[in-house]
Amino acid sequence: MRLLLLTLALLLVPLSLVAQDSEPRPAILIADNVFINADRTLVAEGNVEAFQGGTRIRARAIRYNQDSGALEIEGPITLTDGADTIILADAAQLDADFRNGLLTGARLILAQQLQLAARRVDRVNGRYNQLSKASVTSCRVCDDGTPPLWQIRAKRIIHDELEQQLYFDEAQFRILDVPVFYVPRLRLPGPKLERATGFLVPSIRTTSQLGTGFKIPYFIKLSDHRDLTVTPYLSSVTRTVELRYRQAFRQGRIEFNGAVTRDDQRPDKTRGYLFGRGDFELARDYKLNFDVEITTDRGYLNEYGYFLQDRLESQVTISRARRDQLVRGSFYNFESLRAGDINDNLATVVFDGEYERRFFPRKGGGELRFRIEAHTHRRNSDRDTDGPDPDLEVDGRDVARIHGRVDWLKRYTWPVGLVTDAQAGISFNLFDITQDATFAQNQSDIVPRAALTLRYPLLRRDGGGITQVIEPIAQVAWTRGERLLVPNDESTRVEFDEGNLLSLSRFPRPDRRERGTVYALGVNWSRVNPNGWDANVSLGQVFRSDPDDAFSASSGLQGTTSNFLLAAQVESNNGVSLTGRSLFDKELRFAKAELRGNWGFRRGSLGGSYVWLDEDLAEDRAEAVSEILLDGRYDINRHWAVRADWRFNVADDRSATAGVGLSYNNECLAVDLTVARSYSSSTAVEPTTNFGFNVGLRGFAASSGSQRYIRSCQR
Repeated sequence: MRLLLLTLALLLVPLSLVAQDSEPRPAILIADNVFINADRTLVAEGNVEAFQGGTRIRARAIRYNQDSGALEIEGPITLTDGADTIILADAAQLDADFRNGLLTGARLILAQQLQLAARRVDRVNGRYNQLSKASVTSCRVCDDGTPPLWQIRAKRIIHDELEQQLYFDEAQFRILDVPVFYVPRLRLPGPKLERATGFLVPSIRTTSQLGTGFKIPYFIKLSDHRDLTVTPYLSSVTRTVELRYRQAFRQGRIEFNGAVTRDDQRPDKTRGYLFGRGDFELARDYKLNFDVEITTDRGYLNEYGYFLQDRLESQVTISRARRDQLVRGSFYNFESLRAGDINDNLATVVFDGEYERRFFPRKGGGELRFRIEAHTHRRNSDRDTDGPDPDLEVDGRDVARIHGRVDWLKRYTWPVGLVTDAQAGISFNLFDITQDATFAQNQSDIVPRAALTLRYPLLRRDGGGITQVIEPIAQVAWTRGERLLVPNDESTRVEFDEGNLLSLSRFPRPDRRERGTVYALGVNWSRVNPNGWDANVSLGQVFRSDPDDAFSASSGLQGTTSNFLLAAQVESNNGVSLTGRSLFDKELRFAKAELRGNWGFRRGSLGGSYVWLDEDLAEDRAEAVSEILLDGRYDINRHWAVRADWRFNVADDRSATAGVGLSYNNECLAVDLTVARSYSSSTAVEPTTNFGFNVGLRGFAASSGSQRYIRSCQR
């Protein structure tokens, strides 16, 4: 019969090997037999359990000498300290406060991940655990004698509980019990430590241009809120140092990534890049964010795999968004990485600011919106034109403008279900154009406009909770006046989609606005099934009294009648989704089309997309674009996974990019192998093939946080 002996301060000290509270806490001792010998030794035998706070000890017997404070524990011993630390031992001799002592045949399990086994563990000053002839692993250890996948054996391991560090003397790394390399001294972070100075997981990278190289990152903890990572990258072709600096503030954070390179690609030049970003919360709900993107040459980022886009964007923005107010000011600096672009001739310096406010007047009802926007962009070139011919493209044109508008909006819902949206407003524009003699420098206009939209939603409810809604839409919009003769620097790409079918102007920026009378007709249909598939379909077309030659051919808005707009989305409850949008005329000739499908299943996912863009010189597209993109992932089992992606240029009948990856994960090891090929070529970028290989040992520092990779000992 188990006996609850007492609720007392067991031994008048804490039981935990980790917690160091200055005051003893009450404890509970349970055992089959408890008695006191003549020499004042308290003995608890048979299924002994002791509890104190989050600490629990199980043992066969506990003997405590009240005079000397010596404590002997007979095993098998299991000590659990919360959910993070488990100690198993055959026997233990400890002093009264558990700060010093000896455990034999001991195993420490930290954060349910890292296992430390030793013939002997010496407890020193309540802080250090010294393990003699020890081994460390985070792999599953089976009872059949099979060695773990990897382990580190050492003559001595010191576990510093305060600093959460592991120190190894004469360490030997083994794979399947085969020695691989030897290290006289080694320090590794404990599994609960989030940030500590030391080496991170190395990686191998092989490319057709840079050869095979090794990256060995070294993490430096500068303080609790700052750190620096230095990563040497060495190969037969390059000597590179990569840097990452991070700092957290009370109201924000910053991060900078960069690299400095000397390589055989450009032997006489130091190459590099610097990317940075920051986000801050300011007073009165304002937010500040910035991005910095700088590189020494156009091909560097692509060659080293740091950045695969063709344009750099640096910016700083201050903004505040409230329910009825928006304030934003942004400064941008752009740099094109395309081989044929001359940055001095591009609008690389841009300032953009806006202020918008909403009011809800009692008289007249509805909503009143006020908006003002300031914009300027400039080119670094000081020349007006490329040469004596004034028809050639302008090099140095700079433009500044101010746009303001006031709009009144109100919705009426009639008893028959008809919904009417009324809108009226007026706007003004001021332009200042310099370094371009083909346009008047100062221009301005005031433009009134109005629109009336009718909707008639019809709802149908079917069995099983299925709901269908069909909504015919008609709009008539009017904008007065003729468009100013100003350059089109901002609205060169017009997208006609379901989002702007009912807009008064489908140009993306207010430097150009649609004029005259414009009609829009459309219909929306949606189906919602809680237990099946959902669908949305939109069909629309725009008509205007006079054609607008500012629209490009592929925009679908040229002439007095636009292309048909068709957009649809279908999604099922088994993970299949399909989204598409297209512009086509009555003869079914497509100007634009895009289709994206995804299928997510239990073991992976598969996705694909297709894009068609007709040739359009107005959008700098001399040939049609037709591309297919496929990507997917498949979990072969709970440890092995494969992924792949492929982009194919149908118009040119060649691949653009291709990649495949293979990964293996278990409770103690993460292996990732990737192969990627880029077929693009230019004067700045060459076709490349990249190989990546990473091996990570789980159990040190950050945890994977998942139990799905644990292997079984069953054969």
